[in-house]
Amino acid sequence: MIDFLLGVDGGGTGTRVRLARADGTEIAQGASGPSGLGLGIARAWSSVQQAASQAFAAAGVEQPSLEHIAIGLGLAGVHNKQWAAEFVAANPGYAAIRLETDAFTTLMGAHGGAAGAIVAIGTGSVGEVLREDGSRHEVGGWGFPAGDEASGGWIGLRAIGHIEQVLDGRREHSAFADAVIEACGAIGSNRRDAIQVWLGKATQTAYASLAPLVLRHADHPVARAILLDAGQEVATIAHALDPDGKLPLALCGGLGAALRDFLPAGLLARTTPPRGDSAAGALQMIALQLKDSK
Repeated sequence: MIDFLLGVDGGGTGTRVRLARADGTEIAQGASGPSGLGLGIARAWSSVQQAASQAFAAAGVEQPSLEHIAIGLGLAGVHNKQWAAEFVAANPGYAAIRLETDAFTTLMGAHGGAAGAIVAIGTGSVGEVLREDGSRHEVGGWGFPAGDEASGGWIGLRAIGHIEQVLDGRREHSAFADAVIEACGAIGSNRRDAIQVWLGKATQTAYASLAPLVLRHADHPVARAILLDAGQEVATIAHALDPDGKLPLALCGGLGAALRDFLPAGLLARTTPPRGDSAAGALQMIALQLKDSK
């Protein structure tokens, strides 16, 4: 007998869990470290288990054996079918499991399982649509640095390109450039060398950490141009998802709300706030699977 449901949203920076009773009543949340599949299957399951334990503790409920729990997960890295298969095969004992991309669970959460589209913008970016006929289509999500347009990593990469030109003397110094240079640890006379060291270690997360500086200096022409380009990339993704523009569109992720001011006016007018997050979508996803299996 299944007594509890877990909805999990996991990526490269953290894992968030929603805990509900078997009837779908949510009772607590939990969080832990990253569970993106690219970091390893064992690490992903460990983070999921830690977040689940935290949720049960927050609810003041003794965690039962896993055979009494059904779990739905939206994880980064599911596009790699081998990783996905290995993750499911390593199920530590949950009574029922459904694994999907974090884009799909974000879509489920944003529109409550109804037809609609999302563009999720955080460290990376991806768009997904659920059509009225039940079909799905994904746009973007190819990964950094080749894809993930409009994402934090994409924005940060362009900010780095700007300061390289500033340090070369190809562009003028500004408060915006100085803020990015300092964020990369380049203080003093050997700033070029310091930037080279930063670049040698930089991950997508490191590039994404510069995105808030670009937003903070949005009045600077270069920063504003980067953000307007990001807004146009969001519009391009949205159009590819729903060319007729008839479905509701939600901007999700950590940068979804921040980029609203830089969207083309026509796109901004048809966006709607997401009804729930990816963990809520994962919870709804596993609940529907159990209902359909009866």
